[in-house]
Amino acid sequence: MTPSFALILRCPDAKGIVAAVAGFLAQHDASITESHQFNEMPTSAFYMRVVFKPDGARFPGLESMRQGFAAIAKQFDMDWQLHDLGARPRLVIAVSKHGHCLYDLMHRWKAGQLPGEVVTVVSNHEDFRSFVEWNGLPFHHLPVNPGNKATQEAKLIGLIKELRADLLVLARYMQILTTSTCAALAGHCINIHHSFLPGFKGAKPYLQAHERGVKIIGATAHYVTEDLDEGPIIEQAVERVTHAHSPEALEQIGRDIECAVLARAVTWHLQHRVLVNDRRTVVFT
Repeated sequence: MTPSFALILRCPDAKGIVAAVAGFLAQHDASITESHQFNEMPTSAFYMRVVFKPDGARFPGLESMRQGFAAIAKQFDMDWQLHDLGARPRLVIAVSKHGHCLYDLMHRWKAGQLPGEVVTVVSNHEDFRSFVEWNGLPFHHLPVNPGNKATQEAKLIGLIKELRADLLVLARYMQILTTSTCAALAGHCINIHHSFLPGFKGAKPYLQAHERGVKIIGATAHYVTEDLDEGPIIEQAVERVTHAHSPEALEQIGRDIECAVLARAVTWHLQHRVLVNDRRTVVFT
């Protein structure tokens, strides 16, 4: 199978960026198979994602391509990364007592639909141990109480480092991460929640929504920051509902949306399609 690579970059907009990137790839016998770019007018920031493959004897390999591209990146003041799309990033899933997103991600992983490798599942409860271990993965029970949060999160970070995981997915993990943990996982931790926020906070949001007669429900997947549920948004979706839906029906619809939105966000992150700029994202799909 022919290897494939993705170059992603962000820089101040300037004349000649696309020509420089395309020229560099052509000079090194690389053929572009996919290309997206975006000029953010208010800030004059330029974003680009290019997928390419070797197409000749002069292609030097990934590390040499990184070294060679560094001069262009310096010229245009780029924040950039060059990835081997054949490498499968490693992810840890965290869950509490609602298992729908965990079940969905595990199914996609087992079916070969997730472009990464799930390496373990962690939880502050024991509820999903048998399911996880039945799927051949280690399960780590990291209970939380008011006095051990810092110790528990240190164990979580240690586990992520030990397993060389690239991403932590909060699949309805109902614990607020500390500021230090959010900083340690910046850009490498994705959360999912219903899209009623900042309304209908706390327990039973779908019951609250039903009582207010909402007509649209949805879900939001975002990167985790110290600003609770306000990190850069990766994906969202909504569905119309009516007065005829019970609170239980609303919750089921919401869970289905959460599964789909989280799966898309995780997939796009693993495929290096998401570029973060402060509180926003640019997602090339």
